[in-house]
Amino acid sequence: MDIIKSLRFHVRFLWRKIVDAFCKDCYYLRSMQEQNRSKRFLALIQKELRWLKPGLGVKRWLLLMLAGTTLIGIGFAILVLDVYRTAPDTWWLPLLSALSLRFLDRTLRAVIFGGLGIVLILAGTWGLNRALLRPFLRPGKHILETVSAYRKRERGPKVVAIGGGTGLSTLLRGLKHHTANLTAIVTVADDGGSSGELRRNIGILPPGDIRNCLTALSNDEALLAQIFQYRFLSSAGLNGHTLGNLFITALTDITGSFEEAVAESGRVLAVQGRVLPSTLHDVQLVAEILMPDEKTEKRVRGESQISKAGGKVQRIWLDPHTPLAFPPAIQAILSADLILVGPGSLFTSILPNLLVPDLANALRASRALKFYICNVATQPGETDGFTSDDHVQTIENHLGERLFDVIVCNNNYELPLPENLNWVKAQPGLEGNYPVYFADLIDNENPWRHDSNKLAQVVMDLYYERTGPLSGKDEFS
Repeated sequence: MDIIKSLRFHVRFLWRKIVDAFCKDCYYLRSMQEQNRSKRFLALIQKELRWLKPGLGVKRWLLLMLAGTTLIGIGFAILVLDVYRTAPDTWWLPLLSALSLRFLDRTLRAVIFGGLGIVLILAGTWGLNRALLRPFLRPGKHILETVSAYRKRERGPKVVAIGGGTGLSTLLRGLKHHTANLTAIVTVADDGGSSGELRRNIGILPPGDIRNCLTALSNDEALLAQIFQYRFLSSAGLNGHTLGNLFITALTDITGSFEEAVAESGRVLAVQGRVLPSTLHDVQLVAEILMPDEKTEKRVRGESQISKAGGKVQRIWLDPHTPLAFPPAIQAILSADLILVGPGSLFTSILPNLLVPDLANALRASRALKFYICNVATQPGETDGFTSDDHVQTIENHLGERLFDVIVCNNNYELPLPENLNWVKAQPGLEGNYPVYFADLIDNENPWRHDSNKLAQVVMDLYYERTGPLSGKDEFS
């Protein structure tokens, strides 16, 4: 009998070993699957709870919906309770009692029904939001990211950018991703190309620079903005005009005012912000130019003729000399958090705005942080051989000293430039008058221009550091 018991024990022991050997992997696999399911469920809950993070403006409406649903539930419960208490014995009363879970504790019943209600409210709200916002979502972008980015831009600082031409539109193209409170103040002294011809023949303010800024601020640069920028061939009988210039011209005639035409164009393009002319007066830019022989000075009239004169610009002014500024432009400057001057053509895009007396006075009076963004390369016929110090000194010669809080300059000079262009480098001495911030700001494909995203990021980083020492940056002078 002992031998038989011993054999049974060993057989059972071996059987357990065999079962463990073959079932161990299955057990671990089942356990890992359960853990993965739990992790996925927790990740899903955590992902959906992101809707409750501060700043999205969602929680207030959820609470309002919950309060309304609660009141409806209370009213329905009062009605059901009245029917339950006053109705005679019928077959459906026990069914109603079972559906109300009367066999459970009252507190537990409240938790169950309240929890189910909250789940249904959240599910309905989520589905409704997806259905309503789906037409406005970009492919591959989550609805939460879209709402969060919109809220962030909506709460962004009030930024005013002053200038014109390609430089200003490049800056705006990057800034619109950081704030929706953007105002571009644009020169109206242009008298060349399509804008100049419309100005001479029809008598409206030149729309070219304003059109470029509207396009840069548009939410749909992929198609609609490209249509707005479309330029007809001269052979088409439209003298090389752009569709946007003709559109603004037509709206000016329909609405009766240039500023209203610009505002309506902004609505058509769904722009992030506003574009304002510096003045509504028909102004011309006049320059005093020292000719190459350095003996004679020449007076040149017209923005398009200055760079063609072939000399060194000594000073410029507007004719008439003291045009009135556009009132909304003054209001924007005085209420701004951040004012950006440049980039752009120094004599033909930036200074024409600052030479409007009321705008210059508003710039001095504003309590906003003021940045001057220096060009990355010289401009033939205007700033040949200029350094960053020359740019700032030229503005001070026309408007007075200490206009800016920070000068932003490029420090990447590695890529080759076309033959007639040179890098605008910092000259010793500028750092003594102004804080200067250096960064890589160039567009790698067109190194004579700024990269819109790089420039906007640097500007916003500097703005958000306004309460701390800028010297914390590695390359700050």
